[in-house]
Amino acid sequence: MTDSFKVKLGQGGFGVVYKGKLFNGCHVAIKILNSSKGNGEEFINEVSSITRTSHVNVVTLLGFCFEGTKKALIYEFMSNGSLDKFIYNKGPETIASLSWENLYQIAKGIARGLEYLHRGCTTRILHFDIKPHNILLDENLCPKISDFGLAKLCPKQESIISMSDQRGTMGYVAPEVWNRHFGGVSHKSDVYSYGMMLLEMVGGRKNIIADASHTSEIYFPHWVYNRLELGTNLRPDGVMDTEEDEIARRMTIVGLWCIQTFPSDRPTMSKVIEMLEVNMNSLEIPPKPLLSSPTRSISESSKS
Repeated sequence: MTDSFKVKLGQGGFGVVYKGKLFNGCHVAIKILNSSKGNGEEFINEVSSITRTSHVNVVTLLGFCFEGTKKALIYEFMSNGSLDKFIYNKGPETIASLSWENLYQIAKGIARGLEYLHRGCTTRILHFDIKPHNILLDENLCPKISDFGLAKLCPKQESIISMSDQRGTMGYVAPEVWNRHFGGVSHKSDVYSYGMMLLEMVGGRKNIIADASHTSEIYFPHWVYNRLELGTNLRPDGVMDTEEDEIARRMTIVGLWCIQTFPSDRPTMSKVIEMLEVNMNSLEIPPKPLLSSPTRSISESSKS
């Protein structure tokens, strides 16, 4: 099925993904999970979460294998890979391949997928690892949320969940996940991660640069906020027309609302979708973010 694991599509904290082909000729992505990962909780999480979903913006699980310590997940194949390779690459040829309209539609698609996970399933699914690496793009650049290894299921009527561990990836973890003084952990924690990803899509860079000096590197959301206030170009390395500038400003404003320090100040994903589509004049500039994310990894998934 994997042709002796010849084509490697990617690697994350929980395993390696290979390209495969079913007997009917259909291409698939096969995720081989690390056998050393505890008691298989991430495998159970992924299967139990994804089998409850059916949405155009959530990747489809076609099957799985669980034999002793060997665990594999078979997903639909996404020909354009993950979003991160498009927004972090500094080569102009890659950035040019995703127009601002592409980025805007991708942002809306991810928002609809997250809203579905939070409201559309019989059981609410909290993803806890929303980041560009976990957003896959099909041949039409339709985004699909993937990698549910850190997901948690909770009844819809319960807005706050209890967690015995900290989870997520450096730079995308909501303040309340690593310090409960900021509030309870809930679907608003995913909203924070989504907001940080939006800012990265606009800025074309990671929100944390690992090798940057702490004294010279300004906290990325503050950098974005300052440029928004000053009305300067939100993508310094590119020239934008009026329509593109409006898309960038809209995505920035929504992203900054999503990363508000306290969960109660963040919009729901339903509100996010509305904000992405309303008239620009009705969008208010949010307060400046109060603090940064932790400067070191919260869980091993940060290696992905």
